[in-house]
Formats: sequence, C-alpha cells, structure tokens
Amino acid sequence: MSITPERKSELVKEYATKEGDTGSPEVQVAILTERIRNLTEHLKGHHKDNHSRRGLLMMVNQRRKLLSYAKSKSVERYETLIKRLGLRR
Repeated sequence: MSITPERKSELVKEYATKEGDTGSPEVQVAILTERIRNLTEHLKGHHKDNHSRRGLLMMVNQRRKLLSYAKSKSVERYETLIKRLGLRR
C-alpha cells in the first residue's frame, strides 16, 4: 500500500525542477499520485476497508489542491505535469 523509499527517490529525481528539490508541487503531486494508485489497487481487493477509503479521499483532495496551486502559478508547468502523470483534469 505505501510507497517504498527507493520509488520515492526515483519520483523525486524524475519530477524535481532543480537539484535537491523535494517540495515543489510537481514532486508532491507525483508522490501522491503513486500513493493513490497503490491504495486504489488495495481497495479493489478489500472493498470494505472504509478506513483506507477515507485516507484515499484525503489524498485525492490534497492532490487536487496542489494541482490548483500549480495551475495558478504556471499553466504550462501544470499542463506538462498532467500529461506526464496521465491525469484527466
């Protein structure tokens, strides 16, 4: 369900805007997207796990807020991020 430290560091390297960048919206959205995908797979097999479902909804809302922030700062960066992650919005 959770993301491994190796996978997290791969995502940071892939989506970082500069060296050592872990707090940019791109990196945060990429990590949240990975966690959301893992949790979605978990819920397919455990459909009665309402506690994890609540966590999933909280992560989706957090990602939505970060995407709105990224869009307000730079539309081009937002659109490239959406395309790279394969999100519909």
